[in-house]
Amino acid sequence: EDSKYIHKGLTSSDVKDTAYCIMMRDAAAIILDDLRAFRTVLRRRADEFRHTPCIGRTHGIHAEPMTFGLKMLLWSAEIERDIERLTRAQETVSVGKLSGAVGTYSNIDPRIEELTCKRLGLTPVRLATQVIQRDRHAEFVTTLAIIAGTMEKIATEIRNLQRTDIREAEEFFKAGQKGSSAMPHKRNPINCERVSGMARLVRGNAVAALEDMTLWHERDISHSSVERVILPDATINVDYCLHKLTGIVDKLLVYPDAMLHNMNRTGGLIYSQRILTALVNKGILRQTAYVWVQRNAMKRWLEKEDFRTNVEKDADISAHLTKEEIDACFDYTYFLRHVDSIFARFDL
Repeated sequence: EDSKYIHKGLTSSDVKDTAYCIMMRDAAAIILDDLRAFRTVLRRRADEFRHTPCIGRTHGIHAEPMTFGLKMLLWSAEIERDIERLTRAQETVSVGKLSGAVGTYSNIDPRIEELTCKRLGLTPVRLATQVIQRDRHAEFVTTLAIIAGTMEKIATEIRNLQRTDIREAEEFFKAGQKGSSAMPHKRNPINCERVSGMARLVRGNAVAALEDMTLWHERDISHSSVERVILPDATINVDYCLHKLTGIVDKLLVYPDAMLHNMNRTGGLIYSQRILTALVNKGILRQTAYVWVQRNAMKRWLEKEDFRTNVEKDADISAHLTKEEIDACFDYTYFLRHVDSIFARFDL
């Protein structure tokens, strides 16, 4: 007898779209827990290396000293924004629709939609066609793509730091683990590489979600086959990668001695701005001071001459800076004097 009420006044999309929104909402809750756990690990390790000096790199070239803790704190700040983004996207998809073939409630009372959505913990959409509009789904999946982009950014940095010629940090490598079937010496960042590769899949899913926004008139089903793939794939992918990357950072091997060694590899070039600023503070025009400092820097790059010695011998520079003033410019701790102030901006 009750079967006469099943599907009464509904179109299939009333059921399927509302169910999809429940699944997206619940998947977002799982991923939000993952993100918060990852943020906790990042903050802990950032504080651990708060004052560990390392070289900052721009364009892949040594720039100026920073700390490894700041690098990790930066990652945690981006994860925090990802939490905010996903929270908004979760709200966007936490909706339901029971309004019939073209959204006019032609064969069902709007009160049924209100009661059903309330029981499911959803908000009724203000207006729909036969489907809930796919800009909501696109926002959800593109948010997952941004989260994947954050993870790839972190994974790529770790991969770079693990390079043999840098080796300031690396993935944990357990006893008996194989890096290469052919070369027993290899310690490869395979898990970070996996995260980088899987992020590409989520970005592809985001493109597909954006394509799904455009449907014919009040609805076609070109989006349906796409969503059967991209929604479970994107959510499971991001959940998996967050668990994987959290473990990588939690057990990350960090080598402060290598960081300090690398920081000194350019023979003091990383202090060029300190010399430049000291000269400007003495009243020298910036462009003039730049030429004086750069010519000595180039001798280090091209002829392997000692930068500090040449600066001290440079007649133009030594006419305005004493040896003691030059010595003060070659102190990396100067660059780190505001680290604690930066950390104070975050709740650790």
